[in-house]
Amino acid sequence: MDPVVRATQLEKKYGRLTAVDRISFEVRPGETFGLLGPNGAGKTTTMRMMACISPPTSGDLTVLGMDVRRQSRAIRDALGVVAQHDGLDPDLSARDNLIVHARYYGLRGSVAGARADEVLEFFGLTARSRDEVDNLSGGLKRRLSIARAFMHRPRMVILDEPTTGLDPQSRNRVWEQLANLKQEGVTIAMSTHYMEEAASLCDRLVVIDHGRILAEGTPDALVREIAGAQTAMLKVEGPERARVVRALAERGYQAHGRGMLLAVHGRDGDRPQVEGLGVAHVIYRPSTLEDAFLALTGRELRDE
Repeated sequence: MDPVVRATQLEKKYGRLTAVDRISFEVRPGETFGLLGPNGAGKTTTMRMMACISPPTSGDLTVLGMDVRRQSRAIRDALGVVAQHDGLDPDLSARDNLIVHARYYGLRGSVAGARADEVLEFFGLTARSRDEVDNLSGGLKRRLSIARAFMHRPRMVILDEPTTGLDPQSRNRVWEQLANLKQEGVTIAMSTHYMEEAASLCDRLVVIDHGRILAEGTPDALVREIAGAQTAMLKVEGPERARVVRALAERGYQAHGRGMLLAVHGRDGDRPQVEGLGVAHVIYRPSTLEDAFLALTGRELRDE
């Protein structure tokens, strides 16, 4: 099957700043595809180009088989887009927000009302349908924003950091509903800086930083190939720390500081060999997606 999104050498410049630096990727039908990286990595810029909000500087980008430069209106009509900021009308009820949004896609009257009720039920918002937006919690507002994007039954939905700022309970509820949408066959492209979110929801993802793709694959494959099956956590303090880092480098390992601990990742799926370094406190644990990111970039994935 043809990809839903195909980007080839995609670039976006703002003056001298290159926000997206000649990246190439594909989104397959029915999958949840993620862009994982810290703030400022180029995720939102890439999403804006996919949503036909911002034109590419160079390169090729097709969405749903259409060129973003020549067929932007048709693409927007077929997409559901959830931006970082909800853009809900605070003077309207939750249900009326959906109905007003539906008018942009030609849904009116009883048809729009019936669809709004259907979407509210799917997202667990029926009991709050008459509430004004200002009376909703952050988690409910986010779920309403996602629900609004599905009013016109889009072929694909683009979500830019869908759970930023939510408490863990609200975040998990959004995750459940996104998983349900995937089961319905909806293609989802999402950006995130939450490791757990990417690992839980994405079939495939790209790790992006400084506008460039560093790695691509399934979450499990990226962890296994880049960070290895296990990570060693070494407790080393004072002047011994520099000595241990040098010794690890001689063995071909790069250590990453995490407070008082050093994290050492394996290679090619193997457990890191840190014996004989004179370190008394060593703990092995399963590697995570964050370990893979650290191994790629050498820095923490931060929300900043």
